[in-house]
Amino acid sequence: MRTATLGNGLEVGRIGLGCMGMSAFYTGAGTDEAGAIATIHRAIDLGVTLFDTAEMYGPYLNEELLGRALAGRRDQVVVATKFGTILHRGDGTRGLDGSAGNVRLAVEGSLQRLNTDHIDLYYQHRMDPGTPVEETVGALAELIVEGKIRHYGLSEAAPATIRRAHAVHPVTALQTEYSLWSREPEAEILAVVRELGIGFVPYSPLGRGFLTGTIRSLDQLDDSDFRRFNPRFEGDNLAKNIGIVERVDAVAAEVGAKPGQVALAWLLAKGDDIAPIPGTKRVAYLEENVAADAIELSGDQLAALDAVGDPVGDRYPDMSGVNR
Repeated sequence: MRTATLGNGLEVGRIGLGCMGMSAFYTGAGTDEAGAIATIHRAIDLGVTLFDTAEMYGPYLNEELLGRALAGRRDQVVVATKFGTILHRGDGTRGLDGSAGNVRLAVEGSLQRLNTDHIDLYYQHRMDPGTPVEETVGALAELIVEGKIRHYGLSEAAPATIRRAHAVHPVTALQTEYSLWSREPEAEILAVVRELGIGFVPYSPLGRGFLTGTIRSLDQLDDSDFRRFNPRFEGDNLAKNIGIVERVDAVAAEVGAKPGQVALAWLLAKGDDIAPIPGTKRVAYLEENVAADAIELSGDQLAALDAVGDPVGDRYPDMSGVNR
């Protein structure tokens, strides 16, 4: 697999693996640990190096799963996890806390669950409006000096926040939703991170599975599946948004690929500082995603995909927690 270079010279396979759905939020989560571990092992064999998790996924279960899966192979990968959405200074429930004290408590738990002595890329999962980002990054910089983390990143941060954080200590990566149906980073964020030399890690690069063309009805999803409560999947919006998949499928037919592969190839064509992290818990889908590395889209095909319209509905029921 070809590589992408994020900020501060961190090199990763340019297609990573999002591990969240193995343990949380999506249909079938937590039902097949052996299959999930086999998928992680196969990913390493195929040249995937960036593995993404978070303390919130489970909570904690996904970090523990990844820690078990990487036993004996830890030095072959870049482990990324996230903090800031669990109140370690309080009762351990969900809530935003970017304070230095919470950072310290969070990292120790993640190190233990991941069974490692360092985290390669440590993201603030969501920005805490009650804590100046300078305080959070100051604590992260101390952890870098101590060797507990190698790099830090931000997730769903606004351009002004990115600049403030970067002024304290260079940011290695920004992780924000970006795909053919989530184009918001193109307005300003991509230009900012490139100006500052920060890598970009798109999460949900397949539109939460929608861009694969396999989701046509909510009946396919468990009652607890997050997507049942996502505005883009609700009511008439789902049917209206299928038109986006049809446009992607038309390009896929031209190149002899799957729609999801074309969606990933479109992202990869945006630059060598971009490393999407499609999630899956199955080997077959992993292999399909990784094969997108070899797909080259023509200028006309890229233009046709660029022209795909915006989806109907917001990407979260409550958008107040993102881009801030």
